[in-house]
Amino acid sequence: MSLSLSSRGNKTPTPSALLKYGGMQVLQAGRHKLILLEIEAEAVAEVARQAGFESRMRDNERSIQMDLVALNRNSPLLLFDASDPANLGWFSRCQFYIDGRTGEVMQTPISISNKRDRAGKSHSTQVRVRISKELPVTFRLPGKQPITEQVFYALLQNFLNALMKTGVAVCGGTAVQPLAGRTEGVGTRN
Repeated sequence: MSLSLSSRGNKTPTPSALLKYGGMQVLQAGRHKLILLEIEAEAVAEVARQAGFESRMRDNERSIQMDLVALNRNSPLLLFDASDPANLGWFSRCQFYIDGRTGEVMQTPISISNKRDRAGKSHSTQVRVRISKELPVTFRLPGKQPITEQVFYALLQNFLNALMKTGVAVCGGTAVQPLAGRTEGVGTRN
């Protein structure tokens, strides 16, 4: 199996490198295999619009990056600190958890970061979301469910609705800052 270099210097798979596996495309590079999600930027934008966000997108071969702004919302997005005892009620209702050191939404192909103003303060109704289109062939969602494009769109819809309605927990780290609940530092962290 070989990969060819495109005119932009990116590695693109040769036709023999792509395999169909259960309706998904799989790229094989030597002993490594990657699932190639064929996610359409227009469909992702529509999911964001239905959840109440205005989106600006950048689509490339490996990922889609979206800058999201919550429309008609005066309160912050429900992105809160899971370590704060005051947020225990939010934490118990969560479906999604973010690794605060990396921004990865755990067990999904999604990562998130804060949008900041010129002074470095986080916008309370804006986030940046990155969606990976290439995943290890062993990637599974919770419950060991394999990922497909249709499953991904439902996952994205649930995640964006959680940001607006039920809450998403930030676990540890300082790369992603909470927007709701107590957002200032709470005592010392162990």
